[in-house]
Amino acid sequence: MTTTTTTADVPEGWPATEAEARAVQDELRARVILDEPGPPPGTGRVTGVDVAYDDDRDVVVAAAVVLDAATLEVVAEATAVGRICFPYVPGLLAFREVPAVLAALGALPCPPGVVVCDGYGLAHPRRFGLASHLGVLTGLPTIGVAKNPFTFTYADPAAPRGSSAALLAGSEEVGRALRTRDGVKPVFVSVGHRVTLDNACAHTLALTPRYRLPETTRRADALCRRALREATARQEPTSR
Repeated sequence: MTTTTTTADVPEGWPATEAEARAVQDELRARVILDEPGPPPGTGRVTGVDVAYDDDRDVVVAAAVVLDAATLEVVAEATAVGRICFPYVPGLLAFREVPAVLAALGALPCPPGVVVCDGYGLAHPRRFGLASHLGVLTGLPTIGVAKNPFTFTYADPAAPRGSSAALLAGSEEVGRALRTRDGVKPVFVSVGHRVTLDNACAHTLALTPRYRLPETTRRADALCRRALREATARQEPTSR
């Protein structure tokens, strides 16, 4: 399959400081839609996005991989290469990743359907992680599926696949710990935009027929790592 590759430019007016970024989060968070169920699992298309960095060379690469939701076969894929546009700050990771992810999604030859992020949506200290940020900017239904619970607490789900437990910020449910393989560590699912939590968990189970992580995440991770190696192969580290 041919992978479309594009350049990721930093949008005009992109935040440059932590204070500016938090102000943007506060503004956009009010636009998150939580009362739409989202497309049924196993229908249409579903797209995984992921990002890889080389800080020494000031390179960021995003990948978007579109799967047929029924068969999990790859339909299309795209990558975007750019410069790192925001420092690493916990809780503000989206400001490093969103420009490249938007460019990769924009380079796809077909609509992405539901977008699954390797990260968080509402399960975020400011209730506005990458999945929510990306959803509001694109209008697409988005889900966050993370490998760890960030700062939140949860009871261990029962051992069988499909078991879940609330991911809690105090008494507030911000997501779910979801067992995608019998007896294997859960993943952490949260709503991004235009999908309910029940549906987000159902999508995650549909995307994990063999492995702990969704096929969307596995494919996008492999593609962005390969694209980063290719993008940096001829570059020398920049002086610091």
